[in-house]
Amino acid sequence: MPPPLERHDYTTDNVGSPTNPMAFQDQDYQKLLHKSLSRNELYIDELFPPNNSSIGTLDKEINLDYNKIKWKRPSELASPGKPFFTVDGISRFDYKQGSKLGNCWFLAAIGALTATDEKTWFLKKDIINQVIPADQSFSNNYAGIFHFRFWRFGKWIDVVIDVLLPTIDDNPIFVGSKTANEFWPTLLEKAYAKVCGSYADMNGGFISEALMDFTGGVHMEFVLNEAPAHLWNIMDRAAKSPTLMVCGTYNRGPPVSLSGIVASHVYTVTGVSKVMSKGNPVHLVRVLNPWGGTEWTEAWSDKSPLWDTVSKEDLKWRENLDNGEFWMSMEDFTKNFVIMDICCLCPDFLDRSSGCHWKSQRNFGKWIAGTTAGGSMDNKGTFWRNPQFRVRIEELSEDYTHEEGAENLLVSLMQDNEERNRSRKKLYNIGFYIFKMSGESGKLSAEFFNDKTPVVVNTFGNLREVMEFFWLDPGEYLIVPCTENPGETASFVLSIFSKHETHFE
Repeated sequence: MPPPLERHDYTTDNVGSPTNPMAFQDQDYQKLLHKSLSRNELYIDELFPPNNSSIGTLDKEINLDYNKIKWKRPSELASPGKPFFTVDGISRFDYKQGSKLGNCWFLAAIGALTATDEKTWFLKKDIINQVIPADQSFSNNYAGIFHFRFWRFGKWIDVVIDVLLPTIDDNPIFVGSKTANEFWPTLLEKAYAKVCGSYADMNGGFISEALMDFTGGVHMEFVLNEAPAHLWNIMDRAAKSPTLMVCGTYNRGPPVSLSGIVASHVYTVTGVSKVMSKGNPVHLVRVLNPWGGTEWTEAWSDKSPLWDTVSKEDLKWRENLDNGEFWMSMEDFTKNFVIMDICCLCPDFLDRSSGCHWKSQRNFGKWIAGTTAGGSMDNKGTFWRNPQFRVRIEELSEDYTHEEGAENLLVSLMQDNEERNRSRKKLYNIGFYIFKMSGESGKLSAEFFNDKTPVVVNTFGNLREVMEFFWLDPGEYLIVPCTENPGETASFVLSIFSKHETHFE
């Protein structure tokens, strides 16, 4: 018999919900805070101690001298004056990447999380406040303890840290702040390093991981050389919604191209705009390099003469600042970047119809060697043992405006083998199949699949999460999530997002 499956409902206050996150490693922030305050002592985290075990083993080429590391509190590092958690709010320009850790994937997600201005702050304030609780400071009830929240495999967790930071010569060796006495970026990175197992466990990663961990929402991926013609319209609507957008460059060519684009690097998409140039509309994309420098130098860059061809009103978009952020045309964007990821709480922005509201369901299950880990369809004798999910898609309401080429269903499959350290997690090749059904009932046996051709085959990937975005006609379908090889045990989360009324078993 397959293991019981669990559904997650965020409308409740169950443990693991946004309003009631789980205490990571059973560390209760309020209890630890009150304990430290009552003893009049500064908190030291025994589960992520200020020593080399929390740094982890970094690659030799990083050339970090562990003997020079000193763990110091912000009060010892702040200059000038006393430390602050935030200074003039939270901004994508607050942080700078450290030289000892290749975690641009994490920093680009921070940039996406904090890519706001006075007009757009309200769009993301709930997401920001969920990840970075606002009621924290170095003055009011200060006891050297802070906490942050992340979404991990279907559950929100609350992560406690102390404020002891690894430094060399009084400089943080990982993420730092551009304002010397502001510490939210450094502390956020420390909390995420604790979740990953160590700082070294953050070295290299996929941007989708951090995006999902910041939102617990919908992740969608677009391969830009195959992008739909209406992608800029999707990005425009996304920019006006509570979404996070990032993009990645090709892993080829020189480390930095002549036009200023860094190879094999992750950037944040911070905005889109349409301007009129010589009477013609131009679709622009604004991009941020998490390094805080090294910008695009060609058309529509900070000093491009093309800005002289736009109206005074459109000139407001031009920023001639050496801060790593720049504009480029949509055409150049799709040429220089290979992939773009969007993560959001709800994908309603995908449709032009304001009345369209996507619905979601998330289910938890396990592949267990010998019972429910049947492998891919190449394994004819065992494939049918995999968990099976039935989906019935209803007719789409006539009120919805269907954009040509648009999809109506997104399926996401995420795996977790529950290993503590991120770098030690064994990721299997995972994927899923979708079959059209004709009234069959019960657990379907091997005979059902013998002559069946799936209507959707997700490409197997050695990733934490794989997703597919597609159109399915109304009807009944069967979704079979699986590992590529039989006999591989892991937990999984299967999520379905649809703009139809969808019944999921």
